Amino acid sequence: MKKSYLHILLSVLLSGVLFSCHDLALPITTELTPDVFPTNPEQYISASGPVYVALRGNYAVEHFQQQSYSTDESIMPARGGNWFDGGQCQTMHYHTWTKDNGFINGNWTWLSTTIGVANQTINILSTTMPAGSAKNTNIAEIKMIRAFAYFWMMDNYGNVPIDTLYGDFSPKTNVPRADVFKFIEKEINTALPYLSELSGVATYGRPNKWTAYALLAKMYLNAEYYTGTKRYDECIAAVDKIIGSGLYAIEPRSTYLKMFYPDNGPQIKEFIFAIPYDATSANSFPFRSTNLHARYAIPRSMRAKFKLPFTPSGPESTLPEYYAYFNDANDVRNGQWLTGLQYMDDGTPITVKTTKLGVDQFYKGSDPSASVTYHVNLTPEVILRQDVAAFDAGNDEIAWNMGYRNNKFYADGTSLSRNQNNDIPVFRYSDVLLMKAEAILRGGAATLGHTALSLVNQIKVQRTTSAAFTSIDLEGLYAERVREFAYEGWHRNDMIRFGKFEGKWGYKTDANTNRRIFPIPRVALQLNPNLKQNPGY
Repeated sequence: MKKSYLHILLSVLLSGVLFSCHDLALPITTELTPDVFPTNPEQYISASGPVYVALRGNYAVEHFQQQSYSTDESIMPARGGNWFDGGQCQTMHYHTWTKDNGFINGNWTWLSTTIGVANQTINILSTTMPAGSAKNTNIAEIKMIRAFAYFWMMDNYGNVPIDTLYGDFSPKTNVPRADVFKFIEKEINTALPYLSELSGVATYGRPNKWTAYALLAKMYLNAEYYTGTKRYDECIAAVDKIIGSGLYAIEPRSTYLKMFYPDNGPQIKEFIFAIPYDATSANSFPFRSTNLHARYAIPRSMRAKFKLPFTPSGPESTLPEYYAYFNDANDVRNGQWLTGLQYMDDGTPITVKTTKLGVDQFYKGSDPSASVTYHVNLTPEVILRQDVAAFDAGNDEIAWNMGYRNNKFYADGTSLSRNQNNDIPVFRYSDVLLMKAEAILRGGAATLGHTALSLVNQIKVQRTTSAAFTSIDLEGLYAERVREFAYEGWHRNDMIRFGKFEGKWGYKTDANTNRRIFPIPRVALQLNPNLKQNPGY
């Protein structure tokens, strides 16, 4: 059921109806102009499809990697030269990225494209749809997607250009971050009256009214950093709107991990807004549009355990500094990690038949070719044994099994490709409650009888059988956010807000605060000479 809406969205894209540039010698009635498409309610829905497909593009892979590899949450070292990828993962880890980094370039293009497609779609729907509530809602939803793309542009790149007019190709200059914030805030508030109040199947994958309040809450929580002005009371007010809807709930301890399984979807009561993924859809328009968490996180030796149709690469690991927050043995969230000696579901050890040299490339004994049955053992440290300068851990079993792995978006054995069916949550109800708790701790006025402690404990009692907290401060709340939202794409945002982004982890020692925003990519500067580079780059 969760895929039905996505298929509607994809139908327009896969047939190329809106964005085809081919000049074919066909009668005018076959060309897709506003006179012939869209002209009915089903086509109006389809006409919105490219916006959602564009948003889906980089979100689960390159966007996640940029947010995560720049923090203590994860690291992707080279392993025998594999995955060096021009050093883009290395510079993310060291905080030495430049305007030529592949992630930085690709995600700027992805977000800019999403904004451009939204502008085009708003123009088409404004021209073709008859006046009425359906038109207002459809356009409001597209404006919310555009606002979300602008939010990530502002968060990642600071001062960015604002463009809302389709067909206007005049180069724009950067707008100060505080003004971008005001623009996004206004866009959301303008869309709010027209957004649906429904949740579940009716609006799954599309922004509803509660998505808008969640994005406002996230902006207000970060407003002091973005604009220099505290907005914690407004964060709390936005959160209270979501709480007051009565539509969402914390997923209980028994099913927490299942929230992220391949069959997740509109039945998940925590999901306020999620991006649907479908393993049967092709890469398209013009980004990856896939969820590949298992490809990067599952060790290659564990293909059979998860019944995968491909051999995963497994180069992506967490760091000990991050994993240290998972220090409660009774916490269900520990179950998202693969650590230590590995076994099949029936208890059989997972092994690799190799040689002594295959286990350890630095083996100096007299029998390097002697056969060995290696019991796969994931170790916590990532050590650049082969070449520190090349960010390389080596090409043996020791190297390939360095670092604990995150399997939150549970490996999808039902897929016939590397793509997964797991939808990616953007806003969850737990995040809403923890945002309110944090806003109270930072000076916002408590409401609805809530305290920061009571809000955090609402979540804690559904995650562990250990005793509830007796007190909570910002440090404790940060730790809870680490445990609750691992690998969901928010950790960089959290680290910056909590003043931890300049810390030391892994091989990273850089403490330059300019790294809180990424540089304007070279390709963007070449295309638009009116852009000004960010400080420090």
